[in-house]
Amino acid sequence: MRLRTLAAAGTAFVAVVLGGLYAWTRPEAIAPAAAPPPPLSPAVLAAGARVVALGDCMVCHTAPDGPAYAGGLGLKTPFGIIYSTNITPDPETGIGRWTSAAFKRALREGVARDGHLLYPAFPYIHYTRMSDEDIELAYAWLMSRPPVRVKQPDNDLAFPLNFRPLLAFWNALYLRPGDGAAPGTGQVERGRYLVDTLGHCASCHSGMNVLGGERSPAFQGGTVDGWHAPALTRLAQGSAPWTRAELADYLQGGLALAHGAAKGPMRPVTERLAGVPRADVEAMAAYLMTIQQPAAAAAVPAAAQTGTSGAALFAAACAGCHTPAAPMMRLGGRPGLDRSSAVLGDDPSNFIQTVLHGIPWERPAPGGAAAAYMPPFADVLSDAQVAELAAWVRTGAGRPAWPGVAAASAKLRKEMQP
Repeated sequence: MRLRTLAAAGTAFVAVVLGGLYAWTRPEAIAPAAAPPPPLSPAVLAAGARVVALGDCMVCHTAPDGPAYAGGLGLKTPFGIIYSTNITPDPETGIGRWTSAAFKRALREGVARDGHLLYPAFPYIHYTRMSDEDIELAYAWLMSRPPVRVKQPDNDLAFPLNFRPLLAFWNALYLRPGDGAAPGTGQVERGRYLVDTLGHCASCHSGMNVLGGERSPAFQGGTVDGWHAPALTRLAQGSAPWTRAELADYLQGGLALAHGAAKGPMRPVTERLAGVPRADVEAMAAYLMTIQQPAAAAAVPAAAQTGTSGAALFAAACAGCHTPAAPMMRLGGRPGLDRSSAVLGDDPSNFIQTVLHGIPWERPAPGGAAAAYMPPFADVLSDAQVAELAAWVRTGAGRPAWPGVAAASAKLRKEMQP
């Protein structure tokens, strides 16, 4: 009992000290905007819409079936759930009282208008390097949207992670404020800016360390909501290497015929990029091809296809679309599963998630390409059957079967429950 009392007293003392330190060092509030910004020209609004699409703002700031940009999406982190904020110009629950200076400070320093520190689930460590012009364009476009009054749920974080003053220490470790300079004019320089800054691709494709910072070196792969975000430095390796044109098609249409369709958290990203100029995704692809690492010297030995039960499952559930004779393959020009990124990857998560969730039908891809669709099989296949199917497809592609697929499927199935 005495130890418990001492521990409680110690915790209270630390909280008081940190609270006092925070009150002393907390950034000052910025006065609210005196009036809404004036109407802008269609050209300025179009440029702002382009910046917001490249920054994937709608992806995180829109809840399922909720109003666009009104927030409420629960972002799962190893430390709990953080709900995205309302960035419509509502004065009570959104950013309607924010000036452009307050908006810029949020992107540069991770500080809200009233002075509280923002959680780095908002990728300000990347947005900080946005050019002044792009920040102003994004602000202008967001402030032109219809205001939506929606108060979001409180974050579900355990102590001490729900104590915002600790973010000052996190920022000291990971935030390197940008200077507002414009990116270079060359294609690769533009692509670097879009990938590293606006697109904040490293947020998903680098993974996190124990403090929630991005692992270094960047782009070595990560995990997001149970999906594997592949290493962006090894796209040109393996038996089905990506080309620059294929990357551009995938980024803008969500479908690369030689590799497969965007799934999971990547799919809404490609939907936002569908509306940007082709030159932007080509610049991103050009930059990504410059960071490719050389392939390992030792080749992966071919694996003999095994599993009669997996063959039966494939024939029943998959052959109608994924065999050379299937109409979808013949008419759509799609490759076999032996070139699919979800099959060839080192991590089985994307294969499992695709089998369980499927790929919903939403829209045709830009340029007239057929949209991807696949029905879900979570209610049809057991975890053991998913493992048998994975072994059959994987070894059929000449790769060793993944270990632990049934257990991984059970874990992912549990996580997808509401």
